[in-house]
Amino acid sequence: MSQTLLKSSGLVSGLTLSSRILGFVRDLVIAQVFGASASTDAFFVAFKIPNFLRRLFAEGAFSQAFVPVLAAAREEGGDARVKAVIDRVTGSFTLLLVLLTLAGVLFSPFLIQIFAPGFNEVEDQSKLAADLLRITFPYLILIALTALSGGILNTYGHFLTPAVTPVLLNLAMIFASLALAPHFDQPITALAVGVLLGGTLQLAIQIPPLWRRGLLPHPKLALRHPDVRRVLDLMSPALLGASVTQVNLLINTLLASLLTSGSISWLYYSDRLLEFPLGLLGVAVGTVILPHLSGSCAKGDEKEFSRTLDWGLRTLLLIGLPATLGLVCLAEPLMYTLFQHDHFNPEDARMAARSLIAYGSGLPGFLAIKVLVPGFSAREDLKTPARIGVYAVGVNLLVSVIST
Repeated sequence: MSQTLLKSSGLVSGLTLSSRILGFVRDLVIAQVFGASASTDAFFVAFKIPNFLRRLFAEGAFSQAFVPVLAAAREEGGDARVKAVIDRVTGSFTLLLVLLTLAGVLFSPFLIQIFAPGFNEVEDQSKLAADLLRITFPYLILIALTALSGGILNTYGHFLTPAVTPVLLNLAMIFASLALAPHFDQPITALAVGVLLGGTLQLAIQIPPLWRRGLLPHPKLALRHPDVRRVLDLMSPALLGASVTQVNLLINTLLASLLTSGSISWLYYSDRLLEFPLGLLGVAVGTVILPHLSGSCAKGDEKEFSRTLDWGLRTLLLIGLPATLGLVCLAEPLMYTLFQHDHFNPEDARMAARSLIAYGSGLPGFLAIKVLVPGFSAREDLKTPARIGVYAVGVNLLVSVIST
């Protein structure tokens, strides 16, 4: 079992490494082309809102609710039962995504007022952010369906294609920064277009492996069907548990919008460095063990469940603790080396390094969450992570307000 998990985790981790490296190239390009300014702050907020919903609904709550249901369906009735669940959940989920996206596009100025109230202090920054949000919000539909497809493939032990998809977003945003930006009156708009292009490519690449396995969804609207209700019921508490990190980041963004221009960009670049070990280690291991944990619960094999969970925690902490020391001790050299260039000046690098030290200190906890939450999800107990998540958001808000 450990060898299988290690091999699968190694595959996902290796592909994630490639994606993260390309992600750094993307951020370097953005930093050099656009710098840290009011317009980049506007884009990062416009990208963060659908990204927050993506991690909350698609990669967070939905994945934690959908994969255990899919694993149980496979154990109960084989591929035919799985296909029926996929069709019903896809149709219902797509309808909800479309409605949510329409609301987001319609109320984009209101959302900007909520998540970045400080933008009113800079002329036209709030309007620019709202315009960019109208372009980036439909990305939610594309990436959520991509995550749904990835959950299906992961349940069948296919980790390659879902792990490759982030590369396509990075490539699209790099292309937009270098090739499309000069053609827009407001160059930063090209990045928003790049996000949509990347989301389209990410969804398209999922179709061939699903089709080959006979699992390509034929959406059916069935909001009242027991399978769909079961997923939705599990999602309700999972929304709180999965949203902890993202809500905390949004709180930081809201408070940073009230500070000096460039603050949101500094937080963005430090968060990107934190996401490197978190994605390389935490997401890779969490992605691989969730189907195994769900399968163990479906079969009632408590020993295998415990062994899998223990392996995940030991593996992450063994590698994660040195990574934490590296981020904290080398924060300034990393920022100066990776991002200082042209429009991203030494002061930008210094301020970003300060936030990286704070973010990096919490890395062991973030890594442990990536293993423990799938454990609760596999048992269909999503209320416990939700309750703990509420406490965590409260602590973050209190400390952030006191420190600001």
